[in-house]
Amino acid sequence: MSHTAEIIAVGTELLLGNITNTNARTLSESLSTLGINVFWHTVVGDNPERLREALEIARRRADIILTTGGLGPTYDDLTKQTICETFHQKLVLHPDILEDIRSFYESALHVPMPENNTQQAELPEGCTVFDNPVGTAPGCAFEADGVHVLMFPGPPHEMETMLRRCGEPYLRKLSKEVIVSRDIMTFGMGESSVDELLHETMSKMTNPTLATYAKPSEVRLRATAKAATEEEANAMLIPVWEMVCKTLGNVVYGVDVSGLAEVCYAQLLRRGLTLATAESCTGGMAAERMTAIPGASKVYRGGVVSYWTSVKAEVLGVPQEILDAYGAVSEETARAMAEGVCRVTGADVGVSVTGVAGPDPDERGVPVGIVYIGLATPEGTFCRKMDSGRRRRDRIQGLAANHAFDVVRRWLTGLPVETI
Repeated sequence: MSHTAEIIAVGTELLLGNITNTNARTLSESLSTLGINVFWHTVVGDNPERLREALEIARRRADIILTTGGLGPTYDDLTKQTICETFHQKLVLHPDILEDIRSFYESALHVPMPENNTQQAELPEGCTVFDNPVGTAPGCAFEADGVHVLMFPGPPHEMETMLRRCGEPYLRKLSKEVIVSRDIMTFGMGESSVDELLHETMSKMTNPTLATYAKPSEVRLRATAKAATEEEANAMLIPVWEMVCKTLGNVVYGVDVSGLAEVCYAQLLRRGLTLATAESCTGGMAAERMTAIPGASKVYRGGVVSYWTSVKAEVLGVPQEILDAYGAVSEETARAMAEGVCRVTGADVGVSVTGVAGPDPDERGVPVGIVYIGLATPEGTFCRKMDSGRRRRDRIQGLAANHAFDVVRRWLTGLPVETI
């Protein structure tokens, strides 16, 4: 049987935009791997009447309802009470849970338990209790009129801990299928171009399916299969991966990876090479992405943010005659920057970025969006020119950092560097 779920997040702070509803994303990802379809996300404030209305709508269109938030001890934590009223469930005190909450306050917080926390130990009669080892609010699950209701606390760390420990085992018993998704990552082709090449195939797919998602500066293709086991679903996705690679070619750079920097890290590690960065308009963005990877010190030597022209000359050793003749934003300067950072750091490979991120052209009239990416390698020095047009400053910077890693990735895998 295929199940349909709705996620209801409770909290006025969500509606006001004070916090982001990350719980819904975590729950959706979990449910998809369990083969449970999520068709609706609902957010409702701390208001019993509006929550009751949302629950009545949800029970008519979903057979699994998951709620987050409103399980605390304060006057506006009314999720549990409202759910029980809606589904005609009796709230009863669980003495063992009350003792656990009291012990948590005394041993972990070293203070007596406030009496209003007693209501957190009141749960629907006969429910499955979800313990909370990292907080005071337990969750629970029950079935009424063919609908499974699962309640989780609002704090993301508490919710996710409870989901993994208790929620997923409960839900796993309800589903006979699993859904597996793989993210196929591409760089160098816009979403419309990708869609044009794959649209006819994607429109005919039912299981597995394939969909495009535009990310800043790149396109993600999500392939999804539903099967009885994870092994079967993975086997169904192999032909999809092969078809995408055949159609799009080497703009595909990886599957289930966080970005181009991660792919470069893996390739550098495999080949025993080191990398250094020399950045101008990106202001250290490429270095930041590389050092965010655990173990980056195995391949990354360091970087120089040479924002001033004098730093390009005095630190990276870019010849003054090049700067005078061609300017800071030029192919010649990009090449010299990449070679210079290799000399300064002792890295095997150096990548440089120099360009105009805006809002105005540079002093030589180079327009916004023009960026040069230099790459110094043991086999020679290369350069790619990027023209992104008059985009937003941060978009130009992000795109330039991606181009920097793309030229590294292409050289490491034997692909053309200067063009995509």
